[in-house]
Amino acid sequence: MNLPYELQVGWRYLRAGRGGRRNAFISFISGVSMVGIALGVAALIVVLSVMNGFQREVRDAMLSAIAHIEINRYDQAPAQDWQALAELARRDARVTGAAPYVASQALLARGEAMRGVMVRGVDPALEPQVTPMAARAQGLQDLAPRSWRVLVGQELARQLGVQVGDSVTLLAPGGNTTPAGLVPRTRGFTVAGIFQAGHYEYDAGLVLMHAQDAALFFKTGGMSGVQLRLADLHQARAVTAALLPQLGADWRIADWTRANPTWFAAVQVEKRMMGIILTLIVAVAAFNLVSTLVMVVTDKQSDIAILRTLGATPRSIQGIFMLQGAFAGVIGTAVGVGLGLLLAFNVDVIVPAIEGVLGVRFLPPTIYLISQMPSDPQQGDIVPIALVSLLLALLATLYPSWRAARVQPAQALRYD
Repeated sequence: MNLPYELQVGWRYLRAGRGGRRNAFISFISGVSMVGIALGVAALIVVLSVMNGFQREVRDAMLSAIAHIEINRYDQAPAQDWQALAELARRDARVTGAAPYVASQALLARGEAMRGVMVRGVDPALEPQVTPMAARAQGLQDLAPRSWRVLVGQELARQLGVQVGDSVTLLAPGGNTTPAGLVPRTRGFTVAGIFQAGHYEYDAGLVLMHAQDAALFFKTGGMSGVQLRLADLHQARAVTAALLPQLGADWRIADWTRANPTWFAAVQVEKRMMGIILTLIVAVAAFNLVSTLVMVVTDKQSDIAILRTLGATPRSIQGIFMLQGAFAGVIGTAVGVGLGLLLAFNVDVIVPAIEGVLGVRFLPPTIYLISQMPSDPQQGDIVPIALVSLLLALLATLYPSWRAARVQPAQALRYD
């Protein structure tokens, strides 16, 4: 093999387990270091993949009930010519759907039970273009002008104890001025359907009705604005930036990333903190290589001296032990990445198996938004993990290899 001798010797030292108890012990410690690196890398990949999965599931559930972009006026004035506004937005090829809406807060009452809700007036023919939840909601097509019917979320229906066909009462903000004073504006509605968005905030606090009924009941004077759906949700900010100059200063555009900014920011901070904590595990395993290589340098002093007398330079000696540590880091990292990806892509099978053995549920559907452990391995997480692991392993080789390069042949061979 026409390989540099530094490479061959470094590989030989890494896998040498024979030649006495000392060599076997050194080989065992080296193996433990590689296993530690592999487990740390695998744990980091699995944890970040599961966190990505949770973020994706919650985001998708949220975006099933809301549009990617909302356009309305700053002064809350009605969008009288919403058709022209929707047509302007559809000129952008990234926009796949547009629909008008009316939004307001209200109180929903059933008997003595009362809940604060967000009421959204929708066009049953256009709403499925912008919210997937509306496309599968039973009873959406029963919403008609002056039908005074509503759709309520599953959790809200459970809290109020209502079913399809029951009557509920909506109390609008403000009221009607009468000789007797300000009287709350109320109206009875019939529950035409119960939807499930998969996101607690909307299942427990969203009510849908026909847009014309909402405009009449809340006295908005027309549509509040237009909702847009995009082919790629990650293009929301780019589309917003492109549409804003065409609309003018009176219009406001809000994309879905501003719907729950605190939650998304908290998830990103948690991911960073978990990444730092688990990286310390990889660092501990990587720096175990320091003790391993120091023991190898001490054990191989006579070999180093012979190589020096045969013409090896201090740089070559240093390269041998750096390559030995690099081999350990590469093997540990490769095994860790493979194991981590194997676990991350099979979380949906592994977790139920563990639950069956232990007889527990890690994600009870009555408590959490989802009942299965999600996983979403992303290249943007895996590549930095592998690079950091390799870098830590390389840093761990610097001191032992420097020490090996300082071995003096005459002193090392004095008692051999």
